[in-house]
Amino acid sequence: MPELPEVETTRRGIAPSVVGQRVTGVIVRDVRLRWPVSPHLGAILHGRKVVAVDRRAKYLIFRLDNGGDLLVHLGMSGRLCILPAPRRVSGVAEALAHGPHDHVELQFASGKALRFTDPRRFGAFLLAPDGAEQHPRLVDLGPEPLGPDFDGAYLFARARGRKVAVKQFLMDAHIVVGVGNIYANEALFLAGIRPTVPAGRISRERFARLVIGVRQTLTQAIEAGGTSFRDFVGGDGKPGYFSQSLTVYGREGLPCVRCERALQEARLGGRATVFCGHCQR
Repeated sequence: MPELPEVETTRRGIAPSVVGQRVTGVIVRDVRLRWPVSPHLGAILHGRKVVAVDRRAKYLIFRLDNGGDLLVHLGMSGRLCILPAPRRVSGVAEALAHGPHDHVELQFASGKALRFTDPRRFGAFLLAPDGAEQHPRLVDLGPEPLGPDFDGAYLFARARGRKVAVKQFLMDAHIVVGVGNIYANEALFLAGIRPTVPAGRISRERFARLVIGVRQTLTQAIEAGGTSFRDFVGGDGKPGYFSQSLTVYGREGLPCVRCERALQEARLGGRATVFCGHCQR
């Protein structure tokens, strides 16, 4: 599933071709996404200019010149890619070929198009006429992990009295957004914190180290273009390479990069959890 680094990589990849462009057409080939695509999508977007492409958690936000927003979620297998302007033959533009999983397409005045492909159809195109910040999917989310509101004091305060394992606590989008399974494993290793420790037993100082670990992990993943497992590619069509830098995730049984003891695996919330029993306490 695309996580925050993959979504941010996609945002950076598509923004140069989308920002400042006016929508001239919308093609919806299959409305059956996670939530049905609005039948009014084309009418609402037609003629609107995209003034910015932002990100909140794992949602891409297309800011429109009429004050409304379009939210796009990639789901588990979705991706967005920019299609070049079609070749013209005798003054007529050739139709762009499409596959069975190409569900939504936004066409722009530049001749380029933005295509959403999603084999599992868990993605979403959601209209937010009052602005993304007021949309029910975003209104109750926690702070951004790379933003100023996310620090050790905040985590310490939110964890008081909580018995849930710190890894599950960290992956709760109401606590902080965008820290998925891969990145939670990696950040906890950097901070030296065992994933199974109850969140309420962790000190303010250790939470401060965890914040540093989260920021470092996500920043490196974004710079590497995300982590490519299965079929993820960024908005530029290129795969991410952070998987080559993973220290614990997917390395169960292999030597720890610090102490060379075998990494252990546990299941938390049904998710694979890999850690070093010696380096993480």
